[in-house]
Amino acid sequence: MSSGLLDIYNRLYRHFGPQNWWPADGPFEVVIGAILTQNTAWPNVERAIANLKRHNLLTPERLYRLDIKKLARLIRPSGYYNIKAGRIKAFLDFLFGKYNGSLKKLFSKKSAQLRKELLGVCGIGPETADSIMLYAADKPVFVVDAYTKRIFSRRGMVRKDAVYADIQKFFTDNLPRSRRLFNEYHALIVGLGKSVCRTKPRCDICPIACSVK
Repeated sequence: MSSGLLDIYNRLYRHFGPQNWWPADGPFEVVIGAILTQNTAWPNVERAIANLKRHNLLTPERLYRLDIKKLARLIRPSGYYNIKAGRIKAFLDFLFGKYNGSLKKLFSKKSAQLRKELLGVCGIGPETADSIMLYAADKPVFVVDAYTKRIFSRRGMVRKDAVYADIQKFFTDNLPRSRRLFNEYHALIVGLGKSVCRTKPRCDICPIACSVK
């Protein structure tokens, strides 16, 4: 199975090329982006982040002091803006309450403890926590999303009713434990899911249609 997953990775990489994901100016922007991207498309997140940058607010200290209603207005393009403003504030309350606002201190935690603490923040689920760990904290954690489940269940490699933890274990058990590999693989899966393996799949142009299972 390991060779099958690596074969799929290599085919995706040859087809799409390096994805250079996550697009952000530093770890804190990754954290905010990971929260904002819940239930929305990335271009909407980019518009919300651009608003924060335009107002010179994209730092932990400035967002921590910012009124939540103003924050909600600025991130409106991301959708569910009141809920997401609350989630950003919950993360910042946690960060300042326990780590004096220092992402460096937070990210110095071992992976298991860091994940446990992130999941304890209101509004941060497994996918968001793992995205923060992989893309902001540089931890070797495989991120699972809806594209991952769709693509690999269609290939018969994971069950259609598989839960997040089971799908994540499938990848971590069958791939080298590499932050760089996990980063690129997840980004390539997103690329395939957005452009080819859609709800109505375009199997005729799929770069992994004939790859080994």
